[in-house]
Order: sequence, then structure tokens, then C-alpha cells
Amino acid sequence: MTFPGVKVRFAPSPTGRLHVGNIRVALLNWLFAMRVGGEIILRMDDTDEERSTDAFERGIVEDLTWLGLVWDVFARQSARMDRYELAAGKLRASGRLYPCWETQEELELKRRIRMGQGRPPVYDRAALALSQDEQAALIAQGKQPHWRFRLLDEVVAWTDLARGDVRFEPGHLSDPVLVREDARPLYTLSSVVDDGEMRVSHVIRGEDHVANTAVQIQLFQALGFAVPDFAHLPLLVDAEGKALSKRDESLSIQIMRDQGTEARAILGYLAKLGSGLAADGTETLGQLARQIDLGGFGKASPRFDPRELQALNAKVLHHLSFAEVAVRLQAMGLAQADAEFWQAVRGNLERFADVGIWWRVARGAVTPPDFSAEDKAFLAQAAALLPATPWGPDVWKLWTGAVKDATGRKGKALFLPLRLALTGEEHGPELAVLLPLIGREKALERLGAAVG
Repeated sequence: MTFPGVKVRFAPSPTGRLHVGNIRVALLNWLFAMRVGGEIILRMDDTDEERSTDAFERGIVEDLTWLGLVWDVFARQSARMDRYELAAGKLRASGRLYPCWETQEELELKRRIRMGQGRPPVYDRAALALSQDEQAALIAQGKQPHWRFRLLDEVVAWTDLARGDVRFEPGHLSDPVLVREDARPLYTLSSVVDDGEMRVSHVIRGEDHVANTAVQIQLFQALGFAVPDFAHLPLLVDAEGKALSKRDESLSIQIMRDQGTEARAILGYLAKLGSGLAADGTETLGQLARQIDLGGFGKASPRFDPRELQALNAKVLHHLSFAEVAVRLQAMGLAQADAEFWQAVRGNLERFADVGIWWRVARGAVTPPDFSAEDKAFLAQAAALLPATPWGPDVWKLWTGAVKDATGRKGKALFLPLRLALTGEEHGPELAVLLPLIGREKALERLGAAVG
């Protein structure tokens, strides 16, 4: 079997919401396929009936859609159980799938003994020595076997697109369980059958699957499938170098979205994390796809730092055009906000919701702080010097120049009282662009309120 073109898959388990580790893997699959016009499969690994839910599946679809990661093919493993049964039957017929009867306790004891002897903790294949009569006796006792895939005693090697040459010597891998006692297939079997039948050309995933790949390569071959190319990337760690906790809700895409993190910030940050390159806040998915190089990621675990993500989030907002945010402004009830307003305030936003603060400053009511008697006298003078309309783009410069000449104030002593009186905030957009948005009437009103 050969591959007609690049085809990748993202196969999450609908047992929880997606977090940054999942999304990084998903994103790199998407970008790799996008770069060459390949096909993308979204496949739900939902064979865990106890933990998989429709709600989690909907959440995964919602998160990917919000991020702009659309797919060409959708599949559920729960709808393909007959395919796994057929594959298991083929392996049994060829002698590669054999029944085992040990309990978990017995297997753990064997593992400890082998480790104590300094040998690899692999299964000893004791079940292969059981006669048919011995197996029949176990069945008569009400026991059901689990089924293991017999690995060939040969080197497994491949050139990994991210790690380079990888090699596993014979005897260092344990024959994997493919089918449980209750006849349900496990991940190793279902994943290979799906990838083989769907003709997945590239499997891009975390480095925690490297040993699985050595096993799966033999399984692909045993089932007559073409072996895809593999790329195994280092797993993310936190800012202190510790493993990310899946229980940390702050790492979920849902929480990040609810907290106001931009999709473009998440995509740009995760796409370049570990590559030595930094996102600048302008990159689209198409641009990121053209830049991706799986071999360009470092071998060390990249550190996910929420502070870096939030800094990038601000950069994303600072680069968004009015056309890109007009609908969002309307959804916030700011239908009257125009391009002039957005251009004036976007450079001071850390999250999109902050735009509401500056809309209130420009169009709503402001509560000035308490000023000293000296500052009140200064503000009264400033109010008297406020230029008449119509105002041009240089009104702030003309006004503050006149106030400076009349009062002798300059620097912070000049500008801070004016900013506080006009906006109620110590920091914010340049008043040169904000003052025309406030307008003369509101400016006089606020200066009068500050004077008292």
C-alpha cells in the first residue's frame, strides 16, 4: 500500500476538555498538512465507554473550531469496532495474537522479579507454553484471556522527523496487550487499524509515544499496512520545568478563551514554542504553516509560560484592524465604536474586554479622584484655556502648550492631573488621540467635576 498524499490525524479522547499540550500536537498536525495541501482527520478515540461523553466531544469540536482548526474527515472509533475485530482475527490466524491469562498482580510480580535481576521488565511469554488442555481448563474456571501481539525478535528502527534516527533492540519491548478480557480493543490496535485503513501518511505526536511507535511499526506490517512517517516532539513543561498537570484548569483552551485570550495568540505561541523563534502577534495560520519545520524544534522540553502568552495576546490585539474586530465590538454593545476609536485604544489593550473601559472613558461617565486645592486651581485654569471647536488633530498639543505657558507646569505635574480629570485613569491611550473622542463638552464637564 502507498500513500496518495499527505494525510494527518488528531485523535483526542473525549474524556475531558483540550489543554495546551493537546492543542500544540493538534496545531502542528494542522500546519504540517496545510503547508502542502494535505488532508486532516479529526478522529475521536472514544472506546473508553465509562469516561467518554458527548459533552466532552462537543467541547473538543468547539475548541478546535474557535481556534480555526477545521478538518476534512471526521470519525469515531466507537463506530469502527467491527474493523478492530477483523484485524484481531487476522492476527490470531497468523499466530501473532495469542491469549494470556495472568492477573495484574501476577504480571506486576513478574515485572519486579525481572527488574531485580537487572533484566528489561518485559512479558516472559509464559502463556505461549500453555497447552490447549491447560487453556481449556482455565476457560472452564470462568477465566477469560487478554490477547497479546507477539513481536518479532528483530531491530525496529526509523528516521523520526523530529528526533532523527531511532532504534529499538530486540528483547527490550514487551508484547503489548491489544484486546482486553472483555474483548474490547486497546489503543495500540485501534490506532494502527484506523491509521492504516485511513491511509494516514504522517503521525505527529508527543515523545511519550516513542516506545508505542516501535510496537506499532511491527503491527502496521503484520496487518499489511504501509508504515507512516513519524515525528515525536518533546512534551511541554511549566515555567519552572515541571510536567504540566492535566488537572490544572488554567491550561484548558476553554478557560483561556473565557479569560479573553485570543485564538491567534494561542496558535502563534504554541506553533513556535521550542523552535527558538518567537511569534510577533501578526501571524495567521497560513503564515505559520509556511514557517513550520518539525526538525527545527529543540530536543529539550519547551516551557509553557502564561506570562509570555499574555504578552503575546496584547501584541495580537495591538495589530488587529478595525475590520477584524467590528463584529466583536457590536456583540459587546459598542455598535457606535468606529475605526478612529479602535485605532486610538487598541495599543492599550491586554484583553479584548478592556475595550469597554476605554469606551466608557470616551463616551460614558468618569469619576475623577480627589484633587488637592492646588491641582483644582490648576484644572480650573486649564478648563478656561480649552480651545473652542472645531478641533483638529493638534488640539491636545495646542491646549497643553497654552496651559504650560499660563501655569508654569510641565512634565508629570502638567499631564497627570489632566489625564486623571479627563479619564479617571493614570495610564491609557495618548490623550492627543483620546481628547478628540471625548469632545469639548464632556472634557469641560469632567474638568468642572474635578474642580468641584
